Amino acid sequence: MPRTVPAVPAVPAVPAVPALHSAVIELRQYTLRPGRRDELIELFDRELVETQEETGMTVLGQFRDLDDPDRFVWLRGFPDMASRREALSAFYGGPVWAAHGPRANATMVDSDDVLLLRPSPDRSGFAGPPAGRRAQAGAAAPDRFVAAALWHFHPGTHDGTRLIRDGLVPLLRRTGPAPLAVLVTEPAANTFPRLPVRTGENVVVVLTSYPDEDAHRRHLADALARPVVRNEILPGIERAQAAAPVFLRLAPTARSLIR
Repeated sequence: MPRTVPAVPAVPAVPAVPALHSAVIELRQYTLRPGRRDELIELFDRELVETQEETGMTVLGQFRDLDDPDRFVWLRGFPDMASRREALSAFYGGPVWAAHGPRANATMVDSDDVLLLRPSPDRSGFAGPPAGRRAQAGAAAPDRFVAAALWHFHPGTHDGTRLIRDGLVPLLRRTGPAPLAVLVTEPAANTFPRLPVRTGENVVVVLTSYPDEDAHRRHLADALARPVVRNEILPGIERAQAAAPVFLRLAPTARSLIR
């Protein structure tokens, strides 16, 4: 029998906003050679943002992982899987990657930790920032903190996803800033096998932005103070999990749209 999702106080509906035309999103986590993250970020922000977007994709966000000085995290989006294949083929087969790809690859130990995602069924994708990408390459990074929570569930199951989407996320919206996006696994086959993605996954990713990490801690404390979270929502999520959740503490780079 399906488990009933705990009742949560009603919240105002969030208007549907086009997710930067990104129905398909890659969350990419790169392990870099020691001490070379700033080198990759400088190259990426200068040479690999607009040049990727010219092929039809959107570079959504670039981040320093605050828990690992040799980890670079970024996201990019595509209108659909067919355009993903076309855009990636154009970029990685084109002159910009031929010129700058070898230097970028030289900073990396591993670039295959990639989740293929899509907005959750309630269309909780990224909303386009009204001012667009403001900073130029070399500008100071924004003083912001982005939290990414990755929950892993057994393939083919839905209880955990429903608890996050219908229980946890509405309460987070009531107690602090609304998540920037709620993403779930895109089950379609990889249309660009040259770049591997993780398969056999059932993941929910919630990204939220804060002025600083203290604001994030206060938001979590407020949410955890609610009995429905402590006694129903989180225990239900834990029972549905296939693995422990992963929590990323991220600092946006100067040219990140997500900030």
